[in-house]
Amino acid sequence: MDFLTLFAIYVVVVLTCIALVCKYSGQQQTPFGLLFDSVTKVIAPWTPLWLQNFTQRTLHMLFHQRNRMFIYLHILLEGAVYTEFTYEVFGYCRDMDTTLSSLSVPYVLLVVKSCFFYLCIRREPGTVTKKRHAGQLQVYPYDKRMFHPGVCCPTCQLVKPARSKHCRVCNRCVQRFDHHCVWVNNCIGAQNTRYFLLYLLSVCAMAADMALLTVDMLLHAVMRSGILQARYIDDDGQQQQAGMLFVIQHLFLTFPRIVFMLGFLVFVFLLLAGYAMFHSYLALVNQTSNEWYKGRGNVCQHCHPSPSSDHLCGLPVSDQSKRWFYSRGVLRNLGEIFFPLRPVQRKDN
Repeated sequence: MDFLTLFAIYVVVVLTCIALVCKYSGQQQTPFGLLFDSVTKVIAPWTPLWLQNFTQRTLHMLFHQRNRMFIYLHILLEGAVYTEFTYEVFGYCRDMDTTLSSLSVPYVLLVVKSCFFYLCIRREPGTVTKKRHAGQLQVYPYDKRMFHPGVCCPTCQLVKPARSKHCRVCNRCVQRFDHHCVWVNNCIGAQNTRYFLLYLLSVCAMAADMALLTVDMLLHAVMRSGILQARYIDDDGQQQQAGMLFVIQHLFLTFPRIVFMLGFLVFVFLLLAGYAMFHSYLALVNQTSNEWYKGRGNVCQHCHPSPSSDHLCGLPVSDQSKRWFYSRGVLRNLGEIFFPLRPVQRKDN
């Protein structure tokens, strides 16, 4: 099996994993979880107890507690890509007379992305507090479908405002809760959703621009080498014209680090572009990820038992189907993302 076949299998596996993650994201029972549970049961009898405890503590720390591990990983991967781009691609592009303005775009996007990334990390997402609780209760009406009046958070000991949710990782209720993002070590809520959306879009733009510059460099390298007019001897001893597969293999052997960097950029772009489109769609219809998952029925039936088929908290069945309860039109929905509704401030006499 040659190198190109292995690489093709790798690409298919990665794209399949992306598709499965998108399909089963947010569901309680997924193939990944079932597979992990099955493998754990098989290897548990032969695994030392200290290793099992260490693995459980590590997974709990990474995914169930606030930590900066993924922030550091994000910076490390980004630094590796920009080091390779600057060290090799930038020089090749300058030799091809690519303008400095074009080559400066990835670095400008890096600064823009870093600003939004920092704001996602540092900006308070809209924590429900005793001081602001009365005003936060007035921001959104209860739809009586997913959010019901009078429901108290057992941890915060406060009545939950509409569209809020208690984050188990941060141990707080967040207004207009979307999700907890491990990459920014923060919840995404009413006050920082705009920064998260702009962060996703800037990362996609950054990856796309660097990928285009890299592809342009590789195409110029192929044209300058004259390999398209080259011939080679195949396994049967016949002389063959160099085709696309031969050119790709030549690029792998000549620029291995650049080609793998390009593959990583394409992978990141495909993954985050889909995620950015999903969150852009949610912004247009004024939904959160939490509401979208609940609307699909992806909730634990033990924690959230299904209501009767006739009525749900007094609402007729015809009203239960209104998934866009909080939508106020595209422009006003976007305005709410970038200019969040503020809690009503009560004036003390």
